Amino acid sequence: MSKQAFHSGFISIVGRPNVGKSTFLNAIVGQKVAIMSDKPQTTRNKIQGVVTTNAAQYVFIDTPGIHKPQHELGKFMTDTALKSLGGVDVVLFMLNASEEIGTGDRFIMEHLKNIHKPVILVVNKIDLLTKEQLYHFIHQAKSEMDFAEIIPISAKKHENLDVLLDVLYNYLEEGPQYYPEGQVTDHPERFIMAEIVREKVLWHTREEIPHSVAVTIEDITRDEDGRLEVMVAIIVERPSQKGIIIGKNGQMLKRIGTDARKDINRVLGTKVHLQTWVKVVKDWRNKQIHLNDFGYQKEDY
Repeated sequence: MSKQAFHSGFISIVGRPNVGKSTFLNAIVGQKVAIMSDKPQTTRNKIQGVVTTNAAQYVFIDTPGIHKPQHELGKFMTDTALKSLGGVDVVLFMLNASEEIGTGDRFIMEHLKNIHKPVILVVNKIDLLTKEQLYHFIHQAKSEMDFAEIIPISAKKHENLDVLLDVLYNYLEEGPQYYPEGQVTDHPERFIMAEIVREKVLWHTREEIPHSVAVTIEDITRDEDGRLEVMVAIIVERPSQKGIIIGKNGQMLKRIGTDARKDINRVLGTKVHLQTWVKVVKDWRNKQIHLNDFGYQKEDY
């Protein structure tokens, strides 16, 4: 029997905010590479996750949820997602099976109809539906667009992820292994640490703090015991938001830092000590100079 040819390629994950793209990426990679929140528009940059098997290497690109932008940051996020379609081999379009297909989904599909790449529909959150409901949902999706494949999954319960990888293999060409075995993302440690801190802010402050939060790593040093000393700035737009994040007697900020440290220790496999503080930068989401400073630079594709 001839040996199976090694395939590799890049796969973009697109969809409306909160359809489960980051949950899917973390599930298929096998560990956290994208932060998660129950708030929409959590992902702001392209997050690459790498899956390597004996037969293939899949490089997934989780993009920000495509939506009608309300500020410059929103425009950056939507542009990032749409531009990611140009340099990949396959596009995964994700729908939330527990919600009706809406205008936002159709807006994305109109863009997908104009690209010359295979578009695979990934129907997520099927654990929330009966078989009959899933059948009707897929039937409606087929009437909206002609997809190369339709794969129902549950990212939360890891259902059908192996099936999706098997299908993707056939759409990737023979190619090299781009990343070493065991590497699951191409993002530097600074980016990962900042994203984990931002995730904890979103989790702990809930509806009190909207998406006017940015996190920057100001400095990293290593002490004599080998532990990373990390200086972290949490950026907000209003003094009232600063007060919420700090909390009474600094308890909220302490809780955010403690939870972030635990995750960073686990994800990076190294001990860290976080020094966090909060500063106000008024209306930063609408000012390109601040977007650049906080890591949201426009890219050429």
